[in-house]
Amino acid sequence: MIAELDKPCQIKRDYQQLINLYPATAHTDAHYASKLRVYQQQIVKANAQQKLLVLGQIGLGDGLEMLSWWHAQANLNQRLLLKVFEPNPINRYELTLLWDQSRTSMAEPASELKLDSAFTFKFGTKLNPLAQTLLYAAPAAIIGCQRFIFDDGRITIDLHFGDIHTQLSSFIHTPQHPICHWLVLPHLQKLLHSQIYWQMAKLSDDNTTIAGVELTETTRNSMKTCGFAVNDINDYSSSDYSNRDDISFAEKSLNHPRDAVLLHERHVLRQQDAQAYAFNPTQGVLPSDITSPIAIIGGGLASAHLALSLAERGQGTQLFCKDIQLGQGASGNRQGAIYPLLTPENDELSSFFQQAFLFSRRRVQSLTAASAENQTSISHDFCGVLQTAHDERSQLRLNKIIKSQDWPPEIAYAVDANKANAIAKINLDKPGFFYPLGGWVCPFEYAEAAIQKAMQLTEVKLNLNTDILNIERQTDGWYLLTDNHRFGPFAQLVLANGAELTQFDASNQLQISPFRGQVSHVPAQFELSQLATVLCANGYLTPSHEGLHCLGASYVKDPAHLDFCPQEQQDNLAKMHESYPNQSWLENIDMSDNNARIGVRMVTRDHFPMMGCAPDVAKIFNDYQQHQLTKESRHYWQITPAPVHQGLYILGGLGSRGLSSGPLAAECLAAQLCGEPIPLDKETLCKLNPNRMWLRKLLKGKAL
Repeated sequence: MIAELDKPCQIKRDYQQLINLYPATAHTDAHYASKLRVYQQQIVKANAQQKLLVLGQIGLGDGLEMLSWWHAQANLNQRLLLKVFEPNPINRYELTLLWDQSRTSMAEPASELKLDSAFTFKFGTKLNPLAQTLLYAAPAAIIGCQRFIFDDGRITIDLHFGDIHTQLSSFIHTPQHPICHWLVLPHLQKLLHSQIYWQMAKLSDDNTTIAGVELTETTRNSMKTCGFAVNDINDYSSSDYSNRDDISFAEKSLNHPRDAVLLHERHVLRQQDAQAYAFNPTQGVLPSDITSPIAIIGGGLASAHLALSLAERGQGTQLFCKDIQLGQGASGNRQGAIYPLLTPENDELSSFFQQAFLFSRRRVQSLTAASAENQTSISHDFCGVLQTAHDERSQLRLNKIIKSQDWPPEIAYAVDANKANAIAKINLDKPGFFYPLGGWVCPFEYAEAAIQKAMQLTEVKLNLNTDILNIERQTDGWYLLTDNHRFGPFAQLVLANGAELTQFDASNQLQISPFRGQVSHVPAQFELSQLATVLCANGYLTPSHEGLHCLGASYVKDPAHLDFCPQEQQDNLAKMHESYPNQSWLENIDMSDNNARIGVRMVTRDHFPMMGCAPDVAKIFNDYQQHQLTKESRHYWQITPAPVHQGLYILGGLGSRGLSSGPLAAECLAAQLCGEPIPLDKETLCKLNPNRMWLRKLLKGKAL
């Protein structure tokens, strides 16, 4: 399976280059794996009372240390979040080469250390199933954070690729669930410096420990100067520590003296972070002892995946959907394309969509694997997406995207006309940009599978055919009102209701617009039926599913109705003729049945979804009357938290790429609601903040 998925990827680094960048720590010392295992088990046991154990690691190597943490976490009542910071991005194919070579090395005997060699080999054998699970999830060589969720949320791995200092400084301290221990791989120790250690300290608990191998005195002093208790893994072995009392180890590692000055420096860094942005990602987080369900209004992809992400954290939900079944709105299409949105600058928008697309793809894989248990299936095909231009302007734009960045081949790569024809299995006679890991997914089946999985994990109450007409904030929480019923109170309420997102007084001024989309369904016949990839140009065309292709979609702002429109049907066909003129398969597109589906997607001007606390627009304008158009007003808005409705959150504005963006946006909101580290940097969180449209002007001292 792994080899098959990697066929399109053009690997540029050979094995020697790989081992120079990602050396195998385990083989610097034949005792290393046994010492590592003992040390990691002791760290896990010393923190056994924490419901979520957050660990940090500097360096990836061949993956041994990361997989060993995973293996060491055997407490079924505890979740593990491991954050790995690696300066050199790496993809699944390359990591496979490293891991396979590592296992081979583990099997080589060392006569003077037969016992440790045998242990190392057996340990590698135990880790191999975990390695294959990770590799199947397809890490990609992109800058930023990629989140991997395994074992129904019990194991979460964040791979942070890129400059270590940049990655560390771009993430925010989470007071309820900070990093409680760091492991530094030896080949990166010489690259670390005090600024990096201080950023590690910022993200850490005040009692956080740090460990490495063969630490120099200079390195130890640098770590201690930033307030860490320091351990060397070489000081631990199974013979010395396997029978030691866990409490004595915990005391040794965690109860070292604290320097008040150094702790103050950490607090200052965290405060600077909090004051530098107009939002607070910990805002609205409930105390950990409150376990009441979270209310979600909506029945589409976003709400279903939010329920799933919360369920993986053991958090119950109550979901309210106005329809008799899920996925009747914009999530109701038969097929939707899933692939990243790239920009020439590879800015926050492009970075977010790469991370989100990969996360969503992994969600489809994991839910599909679980389909035998929950008796649901997700129709999908990761057949790739082929993007081509349709006119001179779009060709210039596509060329700019292709040439502006050295895109990882697993994300996208350019193909000539002959290669495009071979991929599509029908004639296009155009060059393009191919997304090898993309494809299509059935959105409503995707939403249904997410809900079914959530119901397996925790209590999820699904209220179908329940049209919430109004919401009210009282002192004890939020109430939801229908024609004849009143639900509540709820301490936390999320609006994820798609086209109805702005129906309530508390949300009716969100800067977001509805766009009607009519998708045409055409029979799979003759040459057209051979289409083997999703085509995207002026409109899109999917491979056949159950005898039909999806062709679309229209894009009409502020629609007056959702009735079938013959003109939009013909417009969809015209887009294909414009995109691929004079191709014989166009004559196979039969529109005579007038078969189509109409939905409304909510779109933001900057193409980012909305995720986070709901803005209190009335308070914004009230404060604006007192603080506007002066230097002092700019300062006021820079130091004042953005006004929000307490306990009310927004998850919407997914536009036409909700399949790619929705699951990660839901995962990030679930992390925010539960006070956990969010797998997005501060700048991207600002771009997702529902308050961003107002605050963007106010922070610049501009008029609203």
